[in-house]
Amino acid sequence: MKKVRNLSDMIHQLNPVVLALVCALSLVGVLMMFSAAGGHLEPWASRQMIRFAVGFVLMIIIAFIPIQFWQRYAYFIYAGGVGMLLVVEVAGFIGMGAQRWVQVGSVNLQPSELMKLGLILALARYYHFAPPENVNRPLWLLIPLLMIGVPAALILHQPNLGTATVLTLMGLSIVFISGLSWRYIVPVVLAGLASLPVLWNLLHDYQKQRVLTFLDPEQDPLGAGYNIIQSTIAIGSGGFFGKGYMDGSQGQLDFLPEKQTDFIFTMISEEFGFVGSLLVLAMYFGLVWMALAIGNRARSHFASCVAVGIGVVLFLHVTINTAMVMGMVPVVGLPLPLISYGGSMQIAMMLGIGLLLNAYVHRDTPLRRGV
Repeated sequence: MKKVRNLSDMIHQLNPVVLALVCALSLVGVLMMFSAAGGHLEPWASRQMIRFAVGFVLMIIIAFIPIQFWQRYAYFIYAGGVGMLLVVEVAGFIGMGAQRWVQVGSVNLQPSELMKLGLILALARYYHFAPPENVNRPLWLLIPLLMIGVPAALILHQPNLGTATVLTLMGLSIVFISGLSWRYIVPVVLAGLASLPVLWNLLHDYQKQRVLTFLDPEQDPLGAGYNIIQSTIAIGSGGFFGKGYMDGSQGQLDFLPEKQTDFIFTMISEEFGFVGSLLVLAMYFGLVWMALAIGNRARSHFASCVAVGIGVVLFLHVTINTAMVMGMVPVVGLPLPLISYGGSMQIAMMLGIGLLLNAYVHRDTPLRRGV
């Protein structure tokens, strides 16, 4: 890699499409926070801008750290993430009925968001050094499944079904692209379907209620079904071009709960309509496409797994969140990356984009294979 002389040289080494999409989506987030607060910077828009600025600086720093560093310390980062999840179990505080946060100074941190990055790095390192002929051997397959299962179980216990689902599917996607045979995939899928009755009994009461509400929101229109009913009303009322910025009745008149977090896409649909929603989704899937392209271009399997892992996290969050607010899947509490309000999620996603850019900057860097 050429010697970096100044900030301008550094920026020019980064992927301009990824940078443009990240900045555009973050700008949409700030604008929607401003709208959600009725035309005020407080309490959400100003903090969103500060977090973006901090995250952007961290993103650039991460992008230029030698990729060998992330490979060398991947397991340590993973272990740190699991350790933080254990701290949540012991000393985490409860908010909105779940024990998901720890307090670091004056900052409330949600370790499950950072755990996604730790798992991506750990699996990327594991499969980078795994001999291809051993990938489908049971013992070699057991290790990554345990790497996925341990943090997923801890997150599920908080309880946080949405994040546990994303973590599991993201981890399995890395296992799949690393050469997992279909002879394992098909039985696992069938076993998962067969275990649904057992999984139903393991769900918390409020999680069961979310599923029942998804099937019939009208059974409790003023209680469990209220959010999704208001959300679908708002999305439908937006029409083709929307009601206009800051002119959405459901959002501005506070009929829509959690409008700054999980249901921010509903506000976008109401104010900017089908066209605006489609544009936002196009930016997201453009970012996912770039992640897959960077992964395909990378010379090392480690960088490829990191890029694909970040792309899968983005895809899952966007797909599940938008399907959730439209009533197509049960409400699971997943925010919209870079747009929804939330410190841990926003910073974690910016760090993830930093790793994606790192894979791009070091796409031609070969890394040693073999144990």
